[in-house]
Amino acid sequence: MAAASQLHQATYDAIVIGAGIQGSFTAYHLAQRHRNTLLLEQFFLPHSRGSSHGQSRIIRSAYTQAHYSRMMPHSFRLWQQLEAEAGTSLYRQTGLVMLGPAGNPELENCQCNLEAGEVLDASMLAQRFPGLRLHPGEAAVWDGSAGVLFADRALRAVQDIFRQHGGTLRDGEKVLHIEPGPVVTVTTSAGVYRAPQLIITAGAWTGALVAPLGLQLPLQPLRIDVCYWREKELGMPSTGRVNPCFIFLGLSQTPHHIYGLPALEYPGLVKICCHYGTPIDPEERDSDLSSASRPYIALLSSVISTYLPRLESHPAVVETCLYTNTPDEDFILDRHPKFSNIIIGAGFSGHGFKLAPVVGQLLCELSLGEELSHDLAPFAITRFPSALQPAL
Repeated sequence: MAAASQLHQATYDAIVIGAGIQGSFTAYHLAQRHRNTLLLEQFFLPHSRGSSHGQSRIIRSAYTQAHYSRMMPHSFRLWQQLEAEAGTSLYRQTGLVMLGPAGNPELENCQCNLEAGEVLDASMLAQRFPGLRLHPGEAAVWDGSAGVLFADRALRAVQDIFRQHGGTLRDGEKVLHIEPGPVVTVTTSAGVYRAPQLIITAGAWTGALVAPLGLQLPLQPLRIDVCYWREKELGMPSTGRVNPCFIFLGLSQTPHHIYGLPALEYPGLVKICCHYGTPIDPEERDSDLSSASRPYIALLSSVISTYLPRLESHPAVVETCLYTNTPDEDFILDRHPKFSNIIIGAGFSGHGFKLAPVVGQLLCELSLGEELSHDLAPFAITRFPSALQPAL
C-alpha cells in the first residue's frame, strides 16, 4: 500500500466499485447525467478474474420470469444506443431455440412471455436446424430476436464512452475500507475518495465488501466451466447462415439449464455450458482445476451425445468464469437498508450481462433519487430477512 502522503485523494459526485459490465454501465449512465463519477476496479484492465470477460453472451427476450421479459425491449434499445455512440457492432442476431419436455412450465412461461414466440416440433426443428435434435415428448420455442453480444467489445465500448463523458476509471485499486456517512469515504490500496453516493457492483467480491456495513447477503460465487466443442464437420450444418443459440430446460439427466452459442469465437468450436458450477471463494477460483472438481463437463458430454450429434462429445477448450448466485437467482438492486446513499447491485446469477444497460440505469436512478424505469420489487434485499445483521 502506498504511503499516506502518496495516496490519491479526490471528491466525486458518485463512486462505483467494480468495473464489470454492471458497474461500467452504472458509471456510464451517471456520467451521461453530468455527474462527476469515479469507477474503481481492483484488477488491472482488461482481466479475466470476474464475470464480464470473454467474447460472447446470449441476449434474448425469452424468459421464464415476466419481469425480465418486460425489461428486454428497453435493454435492446440501450444496446443499440451504445453501438451508435461507439460506432461498432456489439450484437449479432442468430435467434434462440429453447428446448425441453412438452408441457414444461418454464418452456411454457417463455412462450407466454414472448411477444412473437413460435413453437417448433421435431420435424420443423430438424428442417431449420439439423444440428439440434428433439426426442419424443419434447418441444422447442423459437425467439427470433435473440442473438450474441460481443461481450469484451461491449465492455470496452461502455468504458470508453464513460471516459469520453468525463468519467474517471482507476484500475488496479483494491477497496480496503468503506466508511458510511452523508459523504461516503472509500479507501483503496492507492487512494482515499469521497462522494455523497456509492454504488457497489463488485460481483463475487460484493459479499465481503458489504459485510462490514452490516449486510450478510446470501451470495454464492460459482466457478463455471466455459466449454467449447468441436464440430465433426466444420460449418455443419452448412445452410449459409449462423446457427442459433439454444437453451435446454428441464432435461431429465441434468438439474440445471444448458446453453449454447454458435461457433463465432473459435472457428469450428461451439460454446456449450451448464448454467451452474462449483461453489468457490473468488480469491481461490484457480486453486483446483482437476477433473474431480469439474463434474459438469461429464454431464455436458452426455447431453451433447444425445442432442447434438454433429459435435464431438469431449470439449476442445475449457475456460472459467464466475457466477454470483442468489438463492432465487433474481438480482439484488436496492439501497442499503441503513445507509440510503449506498446502492448495491449484485447476484446476477449468470444471466445479467444482457440486461446490464437497464441495470446500470436503474442503479443510477436509485442513487440520484430519480423515478425508476422499472419496478424493483423482485430485486429487494428485504426478500432475504436474515441479510441485515442486528449490529454493525
